Amino acid sequence: MRRVLRTAGVVAGLLALTLSATASWAHDPNSPEGREEFRRIMENYEPAWRAADQVSTLAATACSGGMAGTYPCRNVDLLSVLPLGSIGGGNGNSMWGWTDSSTGKEYIIFGRSTGASFVDVSVPTAPVYLGNLPSYNGTSSSWRDIKVYANHAFIGADSISSHGMQVFDLTRLRTVTTPQTFTADARYTGFGNSHTLAVNEQTGFIYAVGTNTCSGGVHMVNVQNPKSPVNAGCVSNDGYVHENQCVVYHGPDAAYSGREICFNYNTDTLTIVDVTNKAAPVQLSRTTYNGVGYTHQGWLTEDHSRLLMDDELDSDLPGTKTFIWNVSDLNAPVNTGVYTSPTIQATDHNLYIIGNKAYQASYRAGLRIFDITGIAQNNLQEIAYFDIYPAANNTGFNGAWNVYPFFASGTIAISGIEQGLVLVKHNPVVEPPTTTVWSDTFETATGWAVNPNGTDTATSGAWERGDPEATTSSGTKQVGTTVSGTNDLVTGRLAGSSAGTYDLDGGVSSIRSPAVTLPGSGVLKVSLSWYLAHGNNASTADYFRVSIVHNGGTTQLFQQTAGATDRDGAWATGTWDISAYAGQSVRILITAADASGASLVEAGVDDVKITQQ
Repeated sequence: MRRVLRTAGVVAGLLALTLSATASWAHDPNSPEGREEFRRIMENYEPAWRAADQVSTLAATACSGGMAGTYPCRNVDLLSVLPLGSIGGGNGNSMWGWTDSSTGKEYIIFGRSTGASFVDVSVPTAPVYLGNLPSYNGTSSSWRDIKVYANHAFIGADSISSHGMQVFDLTRLRTVTTPQTFTADARYTGFGNSHTLAVNEQTGFIYAVGTNTCSGGVHMVNVQNPKSPVNAGCVSNDGYVHENQCVVYHGPDAAYSGREICFNYNTDTLTIVDVTNKAAPVQLSRTTYNGVGYTHQGWLTEDHSRLLMDDELDSDLPGTKTFIWNVSDLNAPVNTGVYTSPTIQATDHNLYIIGNKAYQASYRAGLRIFDITGIAQNNLQEIAYFDIYPAANNTGFNGAWNVYPFFASGTIAISGIEQGLVLVKHNPVVEPPTTTVWSDTFETATGWAVNPNGTDTATSGAWERGDPEATTSSGTKQVGTTVSGTNDLVTGRLAGSSAGTYDLDGGVSSIRSPAVTLPGSGVLKVSLSWYLAHGNNASTADYFRVSIVHNGGTTQLFQQTAGATDRDGAWATGTWDISAYAGQSVRILITAADASGASLVEAGVDDVKITQQ
């Protein structure tokens, strides 16, 4: 089912609406679908957390001891907070930034339910509210989106059938000394509502998605003359698009070098389209992935070879998931892995990549910053965060809607649904270098023991080291490729005549590493790549588990349970802190179970590593 996310009133986020090619417009809260989705959201809705001290602007506060004032943090300092009441009121949503090339001053255009606020953040410890551009006809929307091109802001809104796209000349802000109520310089009426806008600053086109046109797909607008936007065409053959990024492509796929390519997040797929010829766009690929819930948004690496993607309705257990893609072949992109957060279960929303860092808005977990140097190896590392919603880090639609990390000054803006505009700065602390204590890629036998306690009950598919053979049953079950090299640990490496021939059956299988003596100090972590795959005949009694055996016994570090739904095999990564066992001799214990009976269950492990920092 094609789904479109929505919020209503107090709820800011997105939830699913079915959208057909003939639908007049999406996100109608008065429709039966809209009322039903609102009901579903409210079943799990938690009241907004608002800090008592946010009646006024908060002062700059360094991150120290894991806190900056009332906000949990790591390596990110608070510069200031402008609460919603001081920038026009309502609820916050998306935002974008502008740097005045004539003055070097930096500004944020902040989306709210009733309009767009303009804030001078050139002195980020003392931001200045300049005024408000009200929503067209004074109407309200929980979704507003803004992009900037050629010193003009382009502002769209969802759930307002007549809003169109407002155009505002940002150079007008140069002379503003007191807060104003602004009017738009122009308004594009080629569509009514829009969910989000993308801009390609190299070509001068706005790409509006989730509109009442183009079957909810990409509505292309020529804004090279900003105050006179012109309809340039549609991308409609794959239906509703939730967000997208459009670039002049300079990646490794030589066939498309120099062409304008859109990467569309189409609720259940990554869909790549060549829009060089706006009158005749060409769909290059349409690719779904294991674990799809609601394909929300993503961003390319600067070399256009990889991208990271947020899925807003995927399972946030055991941790927030960020999907890693290889897009070196635009006709056949591959979801190569998933980064699973070891610390939070928050809903991820929007992310952007600059160099070797990714900046992610994760609703209740705030801003998360990742080092993506190892993205080609499916390795992300969280290096910093700033949590504007201290009440919880779980699934739900409160806190950080968007981040804007593109200012040359290093100021990072966070738009808080309840909090308003939060300005921070990444201030990395020089940390000790990371060294590898022990690792195993399974290319040689190093002494892993199957059934080490003599208690395993599996009748087939026991753990073994080897070159895995791929199996399929309604999708990939045993992954036939490894993360590195030729071998991995796998539950019955042979394929056999069917996916169920050598899969794990009849109970539990375990395998334990050789003993590793840990250093006596430092931050110690164990990491590995893993997958669990199963058919729809599995249950929550089936699982994949990682434990550590230490002087005091055995402690579970991680568990992924199965369920009565089909789950394809796909490599993911996990990292867990084992500093509590410093100085001890430990072993890593991997367990998989088909405890529910003869269900189809497969699991794999590769690239196990223990590090010290």
